[in-house]
Amino acid sequence: MHRHTTFRQLEIFESIARLGSFTRAAEELYLTQPTVSMQMKKLADNIGVPLIEQIGKKIHLTLDGQQLAQATREILNILNHYTMSVAERQGLKQGQLRLMAITTASYFAPRLLGEFAKLYPGIDVSLRVTNKEQVLASIADNLDDLYFLGQPPEDIDVVATPIMDNPIIVLAAPDHPLANKKKIPLERIARETWLMREKGSGTRNAIERIFSGHGLNIHPRLELGSNEAIKQAILAGLGISALSRHALTLNAADQFAVLDVVGFPILRHWYAVYPAGRQLSVVARAFLDYLLGREDAVPAVTGKREK
Repeated sequence: MHRHTTFRQLEIFESIARLGSFTRAAEELYLTQPTVSMQMKKLADNIGVPLIEQIGKKIHLTLDGQQLAQATREILNILNHYTMSVAERQGLKQGQLRLMAITTASYFAPRLLGEFAKLYPGIDVSLRVTNKEQVLASIADNLDDLYFLGQPPEDIDVVATPIMDNPIIVLAAPDHPLANKKKIPLERIARETWLMREKGSGTRNAIERIFSGHGLNIHPRLELGSNEAIKQAILAGLGISALSRHALTLNAADQFAVLDVVGFPILRHWYAVYPAGRQLSVVARAFLDYLLGREDAVPAVTGKREK
């Protein structure tokens, strides 16, 4: 590393590498975009090799840039952990907490983070909500402190701690003919017109497993990319679906009919996940302990994976 390379330059570079954008990095660090661009030019000149290349409107890290990004994250993690350890010894709870969650977790994650932030107002908290693929990519690159997922990844070595029940229920419009029926057989519900999340969704996988386990197949009329779109389609009379009960958090109690179907609800969990090789910061450990200490938390089984 060249002796003229500054810590601030590395911090800016890590933000660009993580966010994939000069503009978003500038916003995150409260800098102007020309300042960010100038500091990155100085960094590349100091290192002596190109770190970032622009293809069309997208930026990509070169191989040297990828290696520097990984080294920079390790440096920042070490310094962040040291800073919070000092704060802990001083009896304080300060530092950063960076969380990432799949879209469905947006129904409860902001509330949990808000409750924790009130307990420890000195902590700088952030939450990114995105799709499953981006969350898995972030876990693989070790970018955030903790991740909220409905199903731990199979091909990444992680510590997955169940923090909350995540029951999957069958939803229909309030005037659906099956709305008041009891113990509806799977064979009967399989004949209904279904609305489903995209392939690869953890909720969809759980639904398909319970039907295929009874030799049944369901053929969705529509595949939709969000729970909100599915809920609107249900109310429009386009079919029924099965979603996490948490998806009803902001809806009135009588807005949907929860069908009484044999085999439902499917009992699943929400997990707090982090890479197995990562040492949790003092703040991240405090947040995980807070999650496990809440009344609606499930008994912790660290490392458990649901198949």
